[in-house]
Amino acid sequence: MRSSFTDRAEAGRLLAKRLATYRFADPVVLALPRGGVPIGAEVARVLGAPLDLVLVRKIGVPWQRELAVAAVVDGAQPELVIDEEVQRLTGVERDYIDAEAQRELLEIERRRRLYLHSRPPVPVQGRTAIVVDDGIATGTSVRAALKALRLRDPARLVLAVPVAPADTIEALRDEVDDVVCLAEPTPFFGVGAHYDDFHQVSDDEVLATFTALPSD
Repeated sequence: MRSSFTDRAEAGRLLAKRLATYRFADPVVLALPRGGVPIGAEVARVLGAPLDLVLVRKIGVPWQRELAVAAVVDGAQPELVIDEEVQRLTGVERDYIDAEAQRELLEIERRRRLYLHSRPPVPVQGRTAIVVDDGIATGTSVRAALKALRLRDPARLVLAVPVAPADTIEALRDEVDDVVCLAEPTPFFGVGAHYDDFHQVSDDEVLATFTALPSD
């Protein structure tokens, strides 16, 4: 089991190779931008599946933005998922979370227009929806994405990532039908620590990926 990867492209190829063994029916790959897009592109290419985005934004605690207290996902009815344990430990007020959710929804809309223009979402109803990212830390953002996608009625919901802590993967199993994770290292030092190249994926990289790949 690999505990580190050269870059996202390599991680995506290895993840795609593992996913191909499952022979999922009628798959659609849904990447969390921006870091999940290079992973998703490799998976979509190997599986011969369309690639789409799950636009989700983390809501951090005011004094430590990297610590997620909640996450919000776009949709006809935006899905807000609160990490109740983090909220309890930090004392973050619900009013703050709601206000930040509205602000993040504006950023989600900006990204949707930028990345997808007028392209409609790839249908997932009755299909195998494979949610990919470059890794998971606390799982708050991914959990929000999974809950929102479940409402779109896929036949099967799959979470696929190169690396994540074992306890986070275990906590997410109830949200999906299958989990594919290449590495669950202990200790876990953060997603970026398990890549040689973990540069910030740019908007231009995301746009280039969608230009190169066919839609459904």
